[in-house]
Amino acid sequence: MELIKKIKQSEAQAQQIIEQAKVDAAKQAELDRQNRQQALAKAEQERTKATEAAVAAARSQATAEIENLKAKAENERQQLRDKANTKMPLAVAKVMEYLRSHSA
Repeated sequence: MELIKKIKQSEAQAQQIIEQAKVDAAKQAELDRQNRQQALAKAEQERTKATEAAVAAARSQATAEIENLKAKAENERQQLRDKANTKMPLAVAKVMEYLRSHSA
């Protein structure tokens, strides 16, 4: 009789251990799910930050390139004006000479 009692107690303890293991496994699975969720959220935030930083850097480079091109274009326009201004008096003189010679 005593042996049957001990066997039943052992079975009951084994059942409790199994139930506790199930509870512990479920808790661990939930913790793992939460950790995975947090890791995904953190990775998403880092990806967003990296994207925003890349966009800001590209925008900054584009702005600098635009300013550089504007300055270069203005410099070229000024050189063209200077070149035209140096040739203008000679061209006007030739036109005036042509008009004088053909109108008389």
